[in-house]
Amino acid sequence: MFNFQLSYRYLFFRPPPHRPTPLPEGIERLFADTPPGKIEILYAAPKGEHADKNASPVFFVHGGMGSAWVWLEYMTYLSERGVPCYAVSMRGHGESWCPSYLRMVWLTTKRDLADDVVAGIRFAQAREGGNEVVLVGHSSGGGLSQFILSEGDVTAKGLTLMGAVPGFGSIGVYVNWWKVDPLFTIRMWFHLGHPNSPLSHPALTRRVFFHGAVSDAYMEEFQRHINPYECFRWPLSMMKPFTSFPRILGQISGWDEHGGARVMVLRGEYDRLMTLPVMEKLTGAFREAYRQLVRVTDKKIDWRREDEASFAGAGGEDTQADGVRFCCVPDAGHHMQNDVGWEVGAQKLLDFYEQL
Repeated sequence: MFNFQLSYRYLFFRPPPHRPTPLPEGIERLFADTPPGKIEILYAAPKGEHADKNASPVFFVHGGMGSAWVWLEYMTYLSERGVPCYAVSMRGHGESWCPSYLRMVWLTTKRDLADDVVAGIRFAQAREGGNEVVLVGHSSGGGLSQFILSEGDVTAKGLTLMGAVPGFGSIGVYVNWWKVDPLFTIRMWFHLGHPNSPLSHPALTRRVFFHGAVSDAYMEEFQRHINPYECFRWPLSMMKPFTSFPRILGQISGWDEHGGARVMVLRGEYDRLMTLPVMEKLTGAFREAYRQLVRVTDKKIDWRREDEASFAGAGGEDTQADGVRFCCVPDAGHHMQNDVGWEVGAQKLLDFYEQL
């Protein structure tokens, strides 16, 4: 556990050569134009007998060190079941335009990255006839998803937060990271403060992001897709509370149509960063916000009070109450969409999607 794993092989101070990653069959690479540059959008068209041209698209938002690539398994799984899927790569990630090291690490803000996500959502909606997206955010991308809804940038048909940075602040999350890797601060000194230092070797990435027995070959492939350097101001700006949970719920439509959940919090059973207490607190914050809105006398939406109910799910009982579903992906770590058994999480997302 305490292996120093000091390596410089995976650290970069310049944008890498442009070599687009080949995509699996059924996934298409598109680009959305934004004032600073082009943003990569991966797209999977709905297939099979259940394909519906009016179906709401699922829009995936990656976390720190990630890109649209991390969603390929989920996109394939859902599109084969008739769900149109989009995944964005924010600036400096995937095949999107890449700022210089200084500009990305120290000058790029949470608002800049949020603008990339908003541009991607509007791009997807324009292609889908204006249909609202079901927004799915992972880790820091889940925090960003909460942020753009809280800011009123977009509306959504539903929201799924997968191992997401909680809107009430993430200081506890980084305490958890230190517990997993007590030497990461010392290692950063040797790496001259490079933001990718905590994930500068496949062994470190495996320890922090995964639980299942993924192969060494897959870890090398995953490591290769980590962006060359990350924005410091993105996670730092989410250490303290940065959203309003009632405002987030107010940007999600369809509450007055029927009962059920419009928000899902999905956690990996062995997530070492977004641990069970963190995810339970996030779920509780959304449920409390829902109850607050129920008590508002001048409400414009038919918010319905709902007692907590449990239902059978892989990995034990999942729960649903007050418009919020709380589910677990068994045997998975923080990157549950790429870990062994990712299909369980994909199916739980599909179940949530189908009840919207």
